[in-house]
Amino acid sequence: MRLTLFTDFALRVLMRLAGEPSRSFATGEIAAEFDISRNHLAKVVRDLADGGFISTQRGVGGGFRLARPAQSITLGEVVRILEGNSAMVECFREDGGNCVLTPRCRLKARLAAARESFLRELDATTLAECAYSARRRRSPA
Repeated sequence: MRLTLFTDFALRVLMRLAGEPSRSFATGEIAAEFDISRNHLAKVVRDLADGGFISTQRGVGGGFRLARPAQSITLGEVVRILEGNSAMVECFREDGGNCVLTPRCRLKARLAAARESFLRELDATTLAECAYSARRRRSPA
């Protein structure tokens, strides 16, 4: 499976917030740290807030932080919400797509099972397990 760049950015943001859960972050700060467009990141932050993963506060001293503990957020939950409308293949679209193989296709069920296995694995992983703090550095070998 391939996640959208949008979901990739969202997971990075959540991992960073989980690394310092008591801290509030500004969009510009995270954008600079991860070399991501500030405008694109603002859309990611909005969707994460809409999904209930982060809380935001405008104004001086504002920013965003996790809305609930990282241990209570699974990667599967995040991916399902952010990728929910993306069809892995044409026949997974809501309208069924336009594939001529659909009536006798033997692939669709296998792809659906693979997608569910992928999401089950992500359901078993919490954001806390993937937390990233900018202060953590690898020690030289």
